[in-house]
Amino acid sequence: MSTGRLERAYAVELDAADPLAGYRDRFALDDPSLIYLNGNSLGALPLATMARLESVIRSEWGGALARSWDHWVDLPGRAGDLVGALTGAAPGQVVVTDNTTVNLYKLACAALDARPGRHVIVTDQDNFPSDRYVVEGIAAQRGAELRMLATDINEGLTPDAVRAAVDEDTALVSLSHVAYRSGALADMAAITKIAHEAGALMLWDLCHSVGAVPVELDACDADLAVGCTYKYLNAGPGAPAFLYVSARLREVLRQPIWGWFSQRDQFAMGPGYDPAAGMAKFMTGTPSIPGTAAVEEGARLLLEAGIGAMRAKSVQLTSYLIDLGDAWLVPLGCALGTPRQPARRGGHVTFCHPRAEQIVGQLAAANILSDYRTPDRFRLGASPLTTRFTDVWTAIAAGRDIIEREGQDRP
Repeated sequence: MSTGRLERAYAVELDAADPLAGYRDRFALDDPSLIYLNGNSLGALPLATMARLESVIRSEWGGALARSWDHWVDLPGRAGDLVGALTGAAPGQVVVTDNTTVNLYKLACAALDARPGRHVIVTDQDNFPSDRYVVEGIAAQRGAELRMLATDINEGLTPDAVRAAVDEDTALVSLSHVAYRSGALADMAAITKIAHEAGALMLWDLCHSVGAVPVELDACDADLAVGCTYKYLNAGPGAPAFLYVSARLREVLRQPIWGWFSQRDQFAMGPGYDPAAGMAKFMTGTPSIPGTAAVEEGARLLLEAGIGAMRAKSVQLTSYLIDLGDAWLVPLGCALGTPRQPARRGGHVTFCHPRAEQIVGQLAAANILSDYRTPDRFRLGASPLTTRFTDVWTAIAAGRDIIEREGQDRP
């Protein structure tokens, strides 16, 4: 990287040329000194969402009261179709409901029931903990075998590793599209094809994908998917998740948690359960209306910006992170914990350092929010609509200064 590209002036030039720069003004980012590169569980608050929630609370809840259920009842499906547009799913295959863990449980159980006589679930050792815990619990309940793939924490899953793990007894393969620690991006089309060739169903976790990288569920012939909405979709703390069921499986699968919102005629209050048609059958109880409205607003904003434009900026941001890290952090003992090839990574970059947790804390003291991931890595999440190139420059420069200062202080 040339010396000129290491100067802050270069980051200023990149910001000036950024076609998405204006979207930052559409978020409630009131602290001009804050640099927000936290990739945990909370994207910034869109101003449109603030206005929408005020309307939901004041007018719909406060004014219309229960009459608002006339249009609230279909909100999970309407919001789901918008999320579907972000994930390459035709209408009628996505619904916003519950949380990611519950949705994963529902779809994993439904998939196993759809593959009677098969007894193997495949996931990987570096999958998000909740995903691993869910399938571990299901395997224990059903007496199934859980095969845990050994994964390179930095480089992520390969199709060959999945091919070696599946066989004629595999019922379900459950993996994350983007690895939560490294940002490594799995080959959805190739891995889904491998699962299908073995006769298994494929369940994808899109928590670190939706709104960050292009997702083509229908084009990849995916079966099932789940994802959260509080990261790149900016739907707020504890916002409801979503689930996807391919149209070819929608009327075949039967989910295990029978609630009154998944009942065909919910207001008949009948004595027996009769599952609704379509995606409604994958719901459970009464949905969170404020949370689902926030999902709708977040998805609309991302669709307006365009996933292609967001991905282009995301690649540029993460490449810039890596270039600055190579120049300033690697010589100080850091190591890149994310694939270098843009096509192999999502929207965050990880660096490894023995004192990563302390670095994250010291960055936070400087009003630069990143996050720590075990065992030795600090993670920088770049959201295309809110992250500036000057934010990246300042964060990496601060990390360099922290490590250098620590080295001088130690004997």
